Amino acid sequence: MQNFRASVQYNDLKGSVAADNADKNDAHKWLVENGYINDSEYVLGIRMWAGENQGTHRDPVSVTFLISELQGDRNIPEMVQASGEPLQVKEIRVDMNIADFFALFKRFEVTLSNGGLIEGKAIAANG
Repeated sequence: MQNFRASVQYNDLKGSVAADNADKNDAHKWLVENGYINDSEYVLGIRMWAGENQGTHRDPVSVTFLISELQGDRNIPEMVQASGEPLQVKEIRVDMNIADFFALFKRFEVTLSNGGLIEGKAIAANG
């Protein structure tokens, strides 16, 4: 059992991420079209890991999709609330080129700071 939270070996930098699904080919559609899931399954979470880069990125990145059915609930938030912990999911691991991973999203932003010290802080930038 593991917590769904980003972590690397030293966690020198910590932050957050936000993304908007792509309009035409989001993660759910990509997984259905590539035979990984069916239409009654939903993407609850995505984990992407890139590592052991020594100054140059080398594809692929490792992507894990956390999948579940609604299990009789009306929507994903209700299903997660009713499930309790640990949340039972199916993991689908896929190696992807980083460009293909980012193509699943319309917009994608990552924030990082030393140890997460300024996460959520108001910033006044000069110049």
